[in-house]
Amino acid sequence: MAEPAKVLEPVRKPSPLIGPRLVPPSELFTRVEKLYDQIARRAFEIFENNGQIFGRDLDDWFKAETELLHPAHLDVSETAEAVAVRAEVPGFAANELEISVEGNRLTIAGKRETKKERKEEKTVYEEHCSDQLLRVVELPAAVDTAKAEASLKDGVLQLKLPKPAPAKKIAIEAKAS
Repeated sequence: MAEPAKVLEPVRKPSPLIGPRLVPPSELFTRVEKLYDQIARRAFEIFENNGQIFGRDLDDWFKAETELLHPAHLDVSETAEAVAVRAEVPGFAANELEISVEGNRLTIAGKRETKKERKEEKTVYEEHCSDQLLRVVELPAAVDTAKAEASLKDGVLQLKLPKPAPAKKIAIEAKAS
């Protein structure tokens, strides 16, 4: 008589954890506190820059949140000769942007205001909207700001920041006195 067929069961192996790394609650709270402090500092800077007008504190807070949580997208690349930066600044004109380099720190700031007015019979509607942009990034190398080039097209800011010429070795002869 033939033996009955054996039923094979699949071998179950534990699978490695796939997904995000779990962050301990204490570290999570620390991160949130730091972010809150950064937003509060930036909101106060916006408040001061707007002439300390009271009653717009929520607007200032939301602008600070937007800047820190949804910053302008940047691409920074480096070659032997220069550092290139590509930044998305949709809706900003060239005269509304301020670009500066201090040491290895690049700052791109922008402010624009739009005003719409509609007149209907005796009532006048006026809408005022402002938008601000601030992005600060450390550059990978020192740059020569005197030779920097910037162009803005279709909401994309292109910066070409040449590196300074390498220092030349100069021999100095000491004279006997």
